[in-house]
Amino acid sequence: MNSTPRRALLPAGLRRPGRWAVLPAAVLAGAVLGGGYGALKTPQYAATSYVIVVPGEKSDPAAALGFAQAYGRVATDIAVTGDAQVWAGVTADTLRKNVLAATSPDAPMISITAKAEKPAKAVSMADGVARALVLNSTHVAGSTGVKVVQFSRATKPVAPVSPSAPLSALVGGCAGGLLGGLALLVRPKRAAARGEARHSRQAAPVTGTADVPASASGAVPAPAASAHQPEAV
Repeated sequence: MNSTPRRALLPAGLRRPGRWAVLPAAVLAGAVLGGGYGALKTPQYAATSYVIVVPGEKSDPAAALGFAQAYGRVATDIAVTGDAQVWAGVTADTLRKNVLAATSPDAPMISITAKAEKPAKAVSMADGVARALVLNSTHVAGSTGVKVVQFSRATKPVAPVSPSAPLSALVGGCAGGLLGGLALLVRPKRAAARGEARHSRQAAPVTGTADVPASASGAVPAPAASAHQPEAV
């Protein structure tokens, strides 16, 4: 039966009680930083408006799906070059950064989502971009054979979409715990590697003259002198 204590199976760095204090400290620091970020950051509201691409009288119905994909890719560009800035009351740079258009792979529909610090501003931005798409499609309907119509206007959001302070604190605490655990695992390995390198330098043999035993040397010992005995008369 193995009587080796379980404490001896851990690395030397992890057996020190003081090192384990890094983990709760990292969790606490991450939770404080995450909660502070969530509390101080301005909440963001999102509003979504929907438009649909319909084919003309002599147009192929299947072409509407392709034009919907095309309009979805250039929605913000059309909004910037059109009157969406005036209708939304924001700059062109704000529209490019805070408006996202998404299309469906099986329906000629485009969703336009806008984010802003105020719910009413998000609604006006989403509806402004949708109105710009409708107006632009009307001007080029003769060449494209399709047009964009308003399917659903944006509704005023009642809750922000940005993470709350408790959620930010939870995410920050998890991130701090992960970093603290990695620090505990990596640091003892480095210390052990430095100790092994120091031990190998100390145990290295010193080159120089050393005493060589007689049995290992190549010299042959001289025969011992025989004792002289007198001749018998």
